[in-house]
Amino acid sequence: MACCKVAPSRLKADANENDFTRCKWLPFFLQGDLFIRFHNKIILYKIMHTENLIIGQGICGTLLCYELQKAGQSFLVIDEPRPFSASKIASGIINPVTGRRLVKTWMIDELLPFLLKSYIGLGLELGIECIEQKDVIDFFPSPQMRLAFLNRLEEDGQYLSLQKDIIEWSAYLNYDFEYGIIHPCYLVDVVKLIEAFRKKLVKRNFLLEAYFDIAQLSVENNRITYKNITAEKIIFCDGTAGAENPYFKNLPFAPNKGEALIVKIKDLPGTHILKRGLNLVPWGEDLFWAGSSYEWQFEHDQPTTLFREKTVEQLNTFLKVPFTVVDHWASIRPATLERRPFVGFHPLHPTIGIFNGMGTKGCSLAPYFAAQFVQYISKGTALSADVDVHRFKKVLSRV
Repeated sequence: MACCKVAPSRLKADANENDFTRCKWLPFFLQGDLFIRFHNKIILYKIMHTENLIIGQGICGTLLCYELQKAGQSFLVIDEPRPFSASKIASGIINPVTGRRLVKTWMIDELLPFLLKSYIGLGLELGIECIEQKDVIDFFPSPQMRLAFLNRLEEDGQYLSLQKDIIEWSAYLNYDFEYGIIHPCYLVDVVKLIEAFRKKLVKRNFLLEAYFDIAQLSVENNRITYKNITAEKIIFCDGTAGAENPYFKNLPFAPNKGEALIVKIKDLPGTHILKRGLNLVPWGEDLFWAGSSYEWQFEHDQPTTLFREKTVEQLNTFLKVPFTVVDHWASIRPATLERRPFVGFHPLHPTIGIFNGMGTKGCSLAPYFAAQFVQYISKGTALSADVDVHRFKKVLSRV
């Protein structure tokens, strides 16, 4: 794994007033070190330099660092631990079709083989299994939805099929209109992946667990300076915080809120993702993730009683077996109006980049576009026009 050129350290020593001029702060550089006088103490800050300063370690930051590592690029990550970030409470579903019309997910034919290779390779490096196939069983809530599935199956059945044994799930679930199968679908254990990669970052001193204060970022002559860190580039993978970033706030972010329940269902097989108005996603031994909501108007990022009551009612209708609510989560997704990611460097500030805006498709999109972004950084190959932030050159150029 690539590393920063100088490891961080902070040393203090007693100082004599005569050793310094009479000023509160006296910074000077000596062989890459910054000496500061403060209250008669000498504070020695090692100046760190890295090629890429990465802000945020959700699914986007993790996959970007993985690709930078493979390309031999040095990086340092700054990330403030947050237990309920969008990445950490996401279901991790990779579904090749989307919406009520069951159309192909954007670019899925290219994404699937790439993301499988990426997650398997990353899992081998970290000593974990972070992806497994979990096909979706789509229980039709109405005759109309069954007909829509059959019509789509006839038009393009690449990822759709019908189950011959329609009573297979009747001991566990209530359903009146049969069901279809969506395959292959995959489930990424996002929490396990992020935590395992984070441990590796910590072990190698590639992570600063701290709040990133953008007010302390200095960009002069394309040189990035943040506190005692210098970098050739800074890339923001900071989720919903990107909408407030002064360099990227003009991008058409469209944050939406999602909530989910964690429920314990002892007698329900965890072999598939079960869908009927909501998704029931296997989440560990006897646990299932139940959700999610998509709220475009919301007052806060906290769990709500309304969602809990509505979801419990849905589960009571769907399940024949008992369940218990174990937890209730909520977070804000960094979605975009176009439903396309933001990738690339600012048109006026070519050393300030962004890798964000994956919305609900982060597990599908992040591996492919992280690799494409790093190829652009290291070799100058073109970014896809659909994701390159230069498509918003006019709005990003506004002061």
